[in-house]
Amino acid sequence: MAAPEKPAVRIARALASPIGVLITVPLLVVAVGVGILLVGRDATRSASWGMAKKQLLEQARSVQADVTFALDQAGPLMDRVRPLADPSRNVEDTLIRLHDLVVARPGVSYVSISFEADGTFMHANFTKDKVIEVQESRITPSGTQVKWFLVKGGKLEPLREKVTQYDPRKRPFYELAKKTGARAWTAPYTFYLSHETGITCTEPVFENGALKAVLTVDFDINALSSYVARPALDEAKSIVYAGDGVILAYPAAEKIEVPPGDRLLMQTDLKDPALHALFARAMPKELTFMELDDGAYLASVAPIAGKRGGVSVPLDWYVATIVPVRTLLGPTKKLERSSALASGAALAIALGISLMLAWNLVRMRRQVAASKEEARNAEARVREMGSYKLVARLGAGGMGEVWKAEHKMLARSAAIKLIRPEALHDPDSVGEIRERFRREAQTLASMQSRHTIEIFDFGVTDAGVFYYVMELLDGLDLESLVVRYGAQPPARVIQILIQACSSLAEAHDAKLLHRDIKPPNLFVSRAADEVDIVKLLDFGIVQVANDSLDAGKPRPLHEPIAPTQETPHLTQVGAMLGTPGFMAPEQILGTELDGRADIYALGCVAWWLLCGQEVFKRVEGAEAKILHKHLYDPVPSLRDTMRGWCPVELELAIISMLAKEAEQRPRDARELAEALRAIPIPDEHAWTVAKARAWWEAYEPAKPVASVATNEQQVIMPGKSEQRPLAATSEDAIGPTVVPGRR
Repeated sequence: MAAPEKPAVRIARALASPIGVLITVPLLVVAVGVGILLVGRDATRSASWGMAKKQLLEQARSVQADVTFALDQAGPLMDRVRPLADPSRNVEDTLIRLHDLVVARPGVSYVSISFEADGTFMHANFTKDKVIEVQESRITPSGTQVKWFLVKGGKLEPLREKVTQYDPRKRPFYELAKKTGARAWTAPYTFYLSHETGITCTEPVFENGALKAVLTVDFDINALSSYVARPALDEAKSIVYAGDGVILAYPAAEKIEVPPGDRLLMQTDLKDPALHALFARAMPKELTFMELDDGAYLASVAPIAGKRGGVSVPLDWYVATIVPVRTLLGPTKKLERSSALASGAALAIALGISLMLAWNLVRMRRQVAASKEEARNAEARVREMGSYKLVARLGAGGMGEVWKAEHKMLARSAAIKLIRPEALHDPDSVGEIRERFRREAQTLASMQSRHTIEIFDFGVTDAGVFYYVMELLDGLDLESLVVRYGAQPPARVIQILIQACSSLAEAHDAKLLHRDIKPPNLFVSRAADEVDIVKLLDFGIVQVANDSLDAGKPRPLHEPIAPTQETPHLTQVGAMLGTPGFMAPEQILGTELDGRADIYALGCVAWWLLCGQEVFKRVEGAEAKILHKHLYDPVPSLRDTMRGWCPVELELAIISMLAKEAEQRPRDARELAEALRAIPIPDEHAWTVAKARAWWEAYEPAKPVASVATNEQQVIMPGKSEQRPLAATSEDAIGPTVVPGRR
């Protein structure tokens, strides 16, 4: 007797039923909608308030950073002015140099030198009209003779003169410098002629222990106010002030009437209720809320402290930003209305969705059950490929998959490539394609060179899936070899090329042109006690002489194969087949080809192995330029491109392989192999068996790639195929498949 269901199980089943979904989903949405309507106002106001506080703090800190940046210019300027504090210097040169120091110094209003001996005073300053004037004043019996100049074309141009009673040695900045004997900041004070409030960084200059001069860098209210004139928040205003209420910067400073005499500009002169309320607080906090007659305000206060202008003294200066609360919470009502509308719309949509879910639930359950059964049957069928059983998928592409497989009886590992019938571009010609598939598989399988990938079996399943069974290799392709380990020694490259020639020679004898020789299609591997075994892969876009189903007569290797004689092929992607960086000129032009086109591509592979780069460096998206270079540009100097020793004979062989005209290349792969074998290799550069085994002992296979679903599947067959092969793995812990190719 079955145990009774627990209440929780019964409730879960009821909720998952169509009626349960129809009732539960609307109820949940209604509850959530009501909750949103109830708490929406508080939530939006809280969010707006928090964002407003953050913006206000950021605004105050931004102004603080700008003002401190301006004040920090005092130190470097002092260092530049100090060499000019020499009464023996040419006056005109000194004034011009002071002028140049003030240029592009935002916030700085004056730079001056006052001499102790005779009270001579020289300075450069910005006027209210943003014009730089220079001044020289000398004390005479009748008063202080002051002369102003403009600097034009590197020379002084007289502007005006005036007699005053000004003596810099009696000014606050001078007295502070004498008192401290070091660089210091003055308290806010009024400047002599403009009567504007400002601050000064002052520093004495001594010679043989005696005071020689006093240097200053001044900042007046107009100069500093440029940093607070444009707050980021609407209706916000920022000020810079001292702790005793003296205003150092204000957004509308140029419109404020200067207090009469030498009275400092105070916050009471601004007639701003918000500022009055802020200063009424003894210790303003970083964020201060103020309720006034015209509304509420929020203020942010930040100190200007630390080491300013190279003077480590506590500064009682602050930056304050004030903004009306109404500007901060203005969007709140709009958000509240939007929340109410969104809640109502969400409820209506949820009701409709719940009805659709309930209607589709039963149908989906039936479909899932049917799909599971179909998938189990399909998996059982696909895992049986003739005498082989699929073990693990190594990669997947747009047209098929690559699997590791085992022979049912022999337990021999292999790689199987599958291509689905729906991926064929011409389903009506499946019968012809099947016959072509069979003929081309037999051609490849008949090749005896140990340097050509070995095919064990082929076939077509009842479901129309084409498949190949191939050997599973342990190693890595030549692209991965160079990417991981760098350019290879010439002696090893020679051995690799000789082995590749062996495969090509047999293929060319069988009237097959590979047409896609490139590093990913050449694999260096190991088997049992042998190492550095080269395998030529991916005969997916080879071209066959007498390419028709009734072909059977032999044809000389160098009799050209015309593109117009090609028959239907398994896949068709574009008219030009091959890889741009490894295509012979005649292949690019689409003219007649023979085996020497593969020799050209093999020369490009040799260049890659020796130099770690292609013959002509590739630029992403500029394949047409690469093709043009292969057609017309001379081959670069191999010796200048690679590093280390290289035999001259190898260099000449590669140059001949890369000849633009096919007649200037080696006649065939055997002739090339003989030339390579004849290259003398000194003992110290030889690639011996011991060196090869040591390399493979240190070699570590890369981790397998879980899935490669972005490339296209390509079946290995001696007919036209995709330009790009599928990359199952470049190097696999269980042995790479015979489908490398990430280029």
